[in-house]
Amino acid sequence: MPDADWLESHHVLKAAIRANRALAQLDQAALAMPNPTVLINTIPLLEAQASSAIENIVTTTDELFRHVDDDVNADSATKETLRYRHALRAGYDNAMSRGLTASTATLVCSTIKGRDMQVRSLPGTRIANPATGAVIYSPPEGREVITAKLTEWERFIHSTDDIDPLIAMAAAHYQFEAIHPFSDGNGRTGRILNVLMLCEAGLLHLPVLYLSRYIIDTKQEYYQRLRDVTADRAWEPWLLYILAGVAETSATTLRKIGKIRELQDDFSKRARAVSRGGADSEFQSVLFEQPYCRIATVMSRCNVSRPTATGWLNGLAEAGMLQDKKLGRDRMFINREFLQLLTAP
Repeated sequence: MPDADWLESHHVLKAAIRANRALAQLDQAALAMPNPTVLINTIPLLEAQASSAIENIVTTTDELFRHVDDDVNADSATKETLRYRHALRAGYDNAMSRGLTASTATLVCSTIKGRDMQVRSLPGTRIANPATGAVIYSPPEGREVITAKLTEWERFIHSTDDIDPLIAMAAAHYQFEAIHPFSDGNGRTGRILNVLMLCEAGLLHLPVLYLSRYIIDTKQEYYQRLRDVTADRAWEPWLLYILAGVAETSATTLRKIGKIRELQDDFSKRARAVSRGGADSEFQSVLFEQPYCRIATVMSRCNVSRPTATGWLNGLAEAGMLQDKKLGRDRMFINREFLQLLTAP
């Protein structure tokens, strides 16, 4: 990997200042949320959907939120996308307790794929153009070679005190994707590692950076910039691309947090006026931690009987604030206003 003098050009440092400022504002807003679980439960799920879509694993937000607590009847794409969120949480816990390592990457990839994923040992892995089949990139081969390169990656992310953490994250993301250590799941694993690097560096206290939406919106440029580093050592355009994504995504998520808080306040006022349980703070928390709510969840969280929980939810449904919907054997109450806010462009 290049040293700081190579990576930190004048233009890159200016972009890093903007990105760091935007990320700090996002971090402060997330910490200021009265109930941060609202973000922890929802933003990573949107990240999971976008990151999976980059790999052509497509599901809807409705399916994800419907099956978030019970994926038995979910289709395969929804199950795999939900595993992405589990992988983010498992990786976060691992990195915060033990430090971010190659073992963290293995844990994340294994959780995403739902099976034990180890470093590639078989030769013949090629990255090809999906339209033409032409080989674009041939990653390193051989378990010993790949393991050695992962050790270099791990050494880089922990020896970058003289490099801005956002610049180091962008460089390390290229390095990981170029190593391509696993037979599948490398893109999604690498995007989770991005967030974990920022958390480990103290730039984020909660894993709520929604960077995959930016990448999927600029997918062609993302892959082109990666290839340009490999072919021409074009580091500056790659770093500027990622830093612009961090700044843009942070600003977008910051605005979304502001709108969530506005909706929570307005929803709470209306709920108190139409439902006996509307004033219950824990009930309000439940309705904004997931857009889909079960009667049993309200019973458990609010410590109330089934008739009471049903009455509270029915009251809001009759007032048009929740959508009462039968899904299989489940009766679900959907906070459509919240769901539409989360999924708005």
